[in-house]
Amino acid sequence: MVGVDGGRWLCEPIRPDVADLWRLDEVRYEGKTPYQRVLIARTRLGVTLFCDDNPQSAECGQLAFHEAELVPAMLLAERVRRVLVIGCGEGTVCQIAAEAGAEHVDHVDIDPDCVWACARHLPYGYDEDQVRAAERGEGPIRLHYADGGQFVLDALRSGTRYDVVVLDLPEEQDGSETGHNALYGTQFLACCRDLLTPGGVVATHVSRPYLSLPTADSVGSFVRPWRRFAEVFGTRVYFRSDEQPWGTIMLGRADTVADPVRRMIDRLPALRYRPATIDAPMLTSATHLPAVLRGG
Repeated sequence: MVGVDGGRWLCEPIRPDVADLWRLDEVRYEGKTPYQRVLIARTRLGVTLFCDDNPQSAECGQLAFHEAELVPAMLLAERVRRVLVIGCGEGTVCQIAAEAGAEHVDHVDIDPDCVWACARHLPYGYDEDQVRAAERGEGPIRLHYADGGQFVLDALRSGTRYDVVVLDLPEEQDGSETGHNALYGTQFLACCRDLLTPGGVVATHVSRPYLSLPTADSVGSFVRPWRRFAEVFGTRVYFRSDEQPWGTIMLGRADTVADPVRRMIDRLPALRYRPATIDAPMLTSATHLPAVLRGG
């Protein structure tokens, strides 16, 4: 924390030469779990969740972010009966999946303390009763406190399969040995692909574009995962929300779909969940590749 004009601020390192400063108008919760530092505070974006000083979601715009993570994947997938969500301690993606008609949603998060802090102090996502119900497996959402990578391996061995897999993780840290980096790698993406039912889709959040374009960091934050998706999937789709600056998602489907964006647009009217931030024109604009990816 740093003090500016008597206020309390959080310094978020972006790159060795760049940092964001967040004014904390009201701290609702702060604590250190066995896995990370968790801070929930009111900022100019409303109540905001930080993990290890990195913003994960904020009251203003969180729905657009979470819809970007799941809605395009549901539109690209053949069906949405079984969904796996890794991360998203707030629970919002799981709630959207259930509202969209998913019969079974496995929610995997390694940090129960963070999940409970979110339920108690965030005005969105799970409340405390919903966490208890998900822990008991009452209803479509089943909450598992486990390592996401190990959960995927165990599911592969058991023959469990999913129509949609969403990876809602902290951003990949280039040059760092942080544990979640492995969940962005080609090997793990291939495991997620093998976990899919025919026509299933994997979606992962990759970066905050305004922090990496048009700098040289684009190679790390966009090109690298785009190339990984080309190695693993027959169809890949780039999606950048124009409603949420953090909402940049990459989608992968094992087979080849001739016109994936047209498929997504055509399926939107029949989607049981009515997204507040995604419509047909937005699907067209949000899936337009930036120049750094059009080069191959």
